[in-house]
Amino acid sequence: MTELNRRRMLALAGAAGAAAALPGGARAATYPDRPVTLIVPWGAGGGTDATARMIGTLLEQKLGQPFNVVNRTGGSGVVGHSAIATARPDGYTIGLITVEITMMHYLGLTDLGPSDYTPLGMMNADPAGVHVSADSDWSTIEELAEAIKASEPGELKASGTGQGGIWHLALIGWLQSMGLDANHVRWVPSEGAASGMQDLVAGGVDIVPCSLPEARSMIDAGRARSLALMAEERDPNFPDVPTLKESLDLDYTLNVWRGMAGPLEMPEDVQATLAQALAEIAESEEYTSFMSGRGFGVRHLPPEEFAGFMEKADAQMGESMKAAGLARD
Repeated sequence: MTELNRRRMLALAGAAGAAAALPGGARAATYPDRPVTLIVPWGAGGGTDATARMIGTLLEQKLGQPFNVVNRTGGSGVVGHSAIATARPDGYTIGLITVEITMMHYLGLTDLGPSDYTPLGMMNADPAGVHVSADSDWSTIEELAEAIKASEPGELKASGTGQGGIWHLALIGWLQSMGLDANHVRWVPSEGAASGMQDLVAGGVDIVPCSLPEARSMIDAGRARSLALMAEERDPNFPDVPTLKESLDLDYTLNVWRGMAGPLEMPEDVQATLAQALAEIAESEEYTSFMSGRGFGVRHLPPEEFAGFMEKADAQMGESMKAAGLARD
């Protein structure tokens, strides 16, 4: 028995015991009747933390109980994601899971994957963009794509995250969609998109494939330009940036995303209550204004569609990581 399953069985036994202690085996009063813990697998002050705190505030307004955000960091996201998956499945510990849950198990960091959660609703998605320096030789994605195809392997360089990180995988998938080797453009690891963009404008790398919100300050300052989005449609905040489908006739898309989830075996009425509240939040003026003000894209998917989205994303990440020799399983 794995440690995850052992802990889940203990949690289920505790939940069953609590229910049995009630008269007639009935469950407690209408959910929620006490504060809820909302786990964030990443540090305070970042985009995931800010999104979770806004969702928590709006859930509190809708459901009448505090939703207390707790940052459980460490292990490249493993600690927090594990805390959500192994929590007691009564609805009083949920969390904001991120795209990394489709990546960590391929890296050998954990056995956890999307199927280890009860999906409650996807709340955000930001597609990868293709960004170059403002003084580069490429003013369109078509010009850049031709330059990449004409280059020698490793001649051009890209950055924006660590080796095997989300934006590295975005580059790999794009190269593969053009019929090129996964490592045709050399990846220069960085601490994140901000440092990657700094390296871009300084001339250290040629391309940064990160989200538009992360590149926005350099774009607004006139030091970088975005040539395309790896998305199904254009971003209304950047209406002049085409998709890969429009410009290169490529169907490849990749998003960094965040969604609410809980452990497996959550009561169905609790799932329904949270899913309905999250759907309403995703359409609310307060949430959409908050996200738009930070350049984050709002994309809501209900539980079943969110589960399907994660399954597809997991397969996509695995394909890219294996092609680049990054997968360990």
